[in-house]
Amino acid sequence: MLRFGEFIAKHRILILLIGVLLLIPSAFGYINTRVNYDILSYLPKDINTMVGQDILIDEFGQGGFSFVMVDGMTEREIADTADKLSRVDGVSNVVCYESLTDLNVPKEVLPDKVRSFFNKGDTTLMAVFFEESTSADRTLNAIDEMRDITSEQCFISGMSAITTDMKHLSDSESIIYAVIAVILTSAVLVLTMDSFLIPIFFMLSIGIAIVWNLGTNFVMGEISFITQALALVLQLGVTMDYSIFLWHSYKEQQEHFPDSKVEAMAHAIAATVTSVVSSSFTTVAGFLAMCFMSFTLGLDLGIVMAKGVICGVIACITVLPSMILIFDKSIEKTSHRDFMPSFSKTSSFIVKHSGVFLTLAVVLVIPAFFGYTHYGVYYKLDSTLPKELESVTANMKLEEEYHMNSTHILLVDSDMDAKKATAMLNEMNDVDGVQFTLGYNTLVGPAIPDEIVPDSIRSKLKSEGHQLMLIGSEYEVASDEVNAQVAQLNSIVQKYDTNGMLIGEAPATKDLIEITNRDFKVVSVLSIAAIFLIIAFTFKSVSLPVILVAVIELAIMINLGISYYTGTELPFIASVVIGTIQLGATVDYAILMTTRYRTERSSGKDKKEAVGIALATSVRSVITSALGFFAATVGVALYSKIGMISSLCVLLSRGALISMVVVIAVLPSMFMVFDKVICKTSAGFLPKEERSSNRPHLHVFSH
Repeated sequence: MLRFGEFIAKHRILILLIGVLLLIPSAFGYINTRVNYDILSYLPKDINTMVGQDILIDEFGQGGFSFVMVDGMTEREIADTADKLSRVDGVSNVVCYESLTDLNVPKEVLPDKVRSFFNKGDTTLMAVFFEESTSADRTLNAIDEMRDITSEQCFISGMSAITTDMKHLSDSESIIYAVIAVILTSAVLVLTMDSFLIPIFFMLSIGIAIVWNLGTNFVMGEISFITQALALVLQLGVTMDYSIFLWHSYKEQQEHFPDSKVEAMAHAIAATVTSVVSSSFTTVAGFLAMCFMSFTLGLDLGIVMAKGVICGVIACITVLPSMILIFDKSIEKTSHRDFMPSFSKTSSFIVKHSGVFLTLAVVLVIPAFFGYTHYGVYYKLDSTLPKELESVTANMKLEEEYHMNSTHILLVDSDMDAKKATAMLNEMNDVDGVQFTLGYNTLVGPAIPDEIVPDSIRSKLKSEGHQLMLIGSEYEVASDEVNAQVAQLNSIVQKYDTNGMLIGEAPATKDLIEITNRDFKVVSVLSIAAIFLIIAFTFKSVSLPVILVAVIELAIMINLGISYYTGTELPFIASVVIGTIQLGATVDYAILMTTRYRTERSSGKDKKEAVGIALATSVRSVITSALGFFAATVGVALYSKIGMISSLCVLLSRGALISMVVVIAVLPSMFMVFDKVICKTSAGFLPKEERSSNRPHLHVFSH
């Protein structure tokens, strides 16, 4: 690795130039990477709710749909509004009472329930169907255009409207996330490093790595808005350690090579490659564990973040050393005294009272585990969005006037006769929480022969293979009530059509709950197993993987458990994001301390002295790393109006601090108590003479 380091140091201007030039294709890739704002689209493609979405598009030319409620309009104004909406690019068709009565069907022969469905008091309802899926670009653009051409008397509800508002909110906040994270992280680095200028080069180097990472997302086609929002702050928080290690190594090597900064940097790069690459394995393993989820948001987030760590490592050993050498004089001029205390008294106190800290940790396990297994979870994306958003206001108005919180779409055989279809819908009407059922026969009614129904209305609800029905529910998406309702409706469908499909936001969310519950257990086991094996291989130990993983898992349980005691509901992906990222990123704190503990123990020091030195020398690095991670995420947590992003960043920032405290206070106590076990079950902890004395002797017997 020394030759590699010498090459980078010698060709520093060329390396920096290449790094900067790579920003051009990266920027192009970033701009042309589509962002997906629909969480439900990451469900497996072979389940009914997803298959049904494809049928809607293929057979009906309809993907998503929205209910548009108009207030205080005349019949003429309503008809004109419906006509304008139907001409919007991306809109497939508009169904409302006025549009039905305008199709040569006498108003008098339409069933009364049709009029009561579309009209309540001074309000009228329209169902707007889109040509593409809920979150397709044309659909989101159509929502914007619909808002432009309608008056303040119109309220556009539904998942497409929510997704549109989510897109605008996320786009407006993304740059602010970066600014806040950079400012707060730089402030931490100024206080914890010995130069006012070096944090700028850290930020520039990591920033280049982030752009590389985001640019290479182009090959994936699209990424989730959650991935996009978290990628920047996570990559900044997770990979900042690598830059700190390089800087400290460079300063150390300058003492050995005072006459050649190029030589000092070459050796620093060589040392950094060895240390950082092995350190990044645990973080990458944590991210890659998410790729095994059948809910492919995990794959999306896992690949992007694992790629981000790799980009961070590359930038750390190429771009950053080049910057430091090129601007070395400026960095020296801005040097300042170290503001960080030595923490020697803190270390001595912890080692001296190791039994107390370990006892406290054991006592904490019980409430932490209880909170960890009982905190509340939400799956409904718009439940934490600002109430002033147009889509949230529209959904509230729809609930107030029509007592509708969700709408299911039912696809059944096109050849199902009118009698059978009516019987099925009547049975569904009796299910708790069902506000209405609407199908082809409901609209046409018994008084109108099928032969005289215009093709324009028949095509809206019937294709060659399927007929489409709508079911309105008063229950909220993701609630226990709507999940029970969906299960009951599905059982009714199966009686009349074994191939029938109930689709829509509520049925898809029910699938999401069931699928992610299985996924998260698998990912948790995989991430723990992967990191367990990496630690076992690194230290050639049986006991250390158990101790280190147990310490970080305690921190994770405390972090998530706090939410139960504060009454805070968490987004459904919180457990898998925290369980993998907090474990993968902060177990490095424990590995750092363990490495020094092994060095001191193998040099012949007793356990108390070895643990004391390990803690005293590691505590500053652990605090710097944890505060950096905290700074990168806490600003986003406080600023973001998107509940899911804010909640995840709260957990990440809090998790960094909790892991810091647990590693500093509990891990040394574990070393003190289990020193004998560690030394006997791990390689390299005993001095050479003790290792040789413990080896079995060969006795030669003479006869």
